[in-house]
Amino acid sequence: MRENQLKRKLKQGEVVLGPFVNCAYPAFVEICGHAGFDFAIIDMEHSPLHTLVAEDLCRAADCVGIAPVIRVRKNDPPQIQRALDIGSAGVQVPQIETKEDAEAVVRSAKYSPLGSRGLSFNTRAGLYTAVGTQISDKLNEESLVVIHVEGKRGVENIEEIVSVPHIDVIFLGPYDLSQSLGIPGQVRDARVVELMEKCVTAIRNAGKVAGTFADNPEAAKLWIKAGVQYVGLGVDVAIFLRACQALVKAVRES
Repeated sequence: MRENQLKRKLKQGEVVLGPFVNCAYPAFVEICGHAGFDFAIIDMEHSPLHTLVAEDLCRAADCVGIAPVIRVRKNDPPQIQRALDIGSAGVQVPQIETKEDAEAVVRSAKYSPLGSRGLSFNTRAGLYTAVGTQISDKLNEESLVVIHVEGKRGVENIEEIVSVPHIDVIFLGPYDLSQSLGIPGQVRDARVVELMEKCVTAIRNAGKVAGTFADNPEAAKLWIKAGVQYVGLGVDVAIFLRACQALVKAVRES
């Protein structure tokens, strides 16, 4: 079975970059790999993507050697299981607010004895039984578990949340956090930044990886300097829009 290189990079302390993917066209994910990204977050929370499309996007990521991570719509066992069964490198679960929420993610993402994920090897993750059925421990070891802390309540409970075993990355959502503070979209507001910095410290002190979203290189560099390793850098549709706007502007203003 293929090793999860994204997980290896994180354990080695490397900074990894990956965009959120909303488009169903597999070539967009291939392009992400050719551009030098480490992973792609296939977004099933805010995009119209469905499972069959997501599976093909995972294949495209594997073709270019980047890790496909699937963000599910909510902390729901069937959604988490399906995201992993289609052969993703990991699952990303939004709106985690308590230690109990985080423990539920682990139960859904890991096979026994670590969790209670439904057992079938007739899946892409199980190589359709090509490597036999004694692989649950290996799949437990290789799967990456990412949880979002993106609201005021989650921030308040961060010390308990980071204590949960078998979670690899705690992803801080600046936009949802700004909304929970009553200042939606103001992600560089001092109140948002201060809370996120406190969370990064707590996450790193617990021996886990801090992640966040950055919609431009400057924001990414600031958070990397603050100790973030796992950076969701932009969204494919917005990246395409900015590129198109730059082209149009360059021609019309010449």
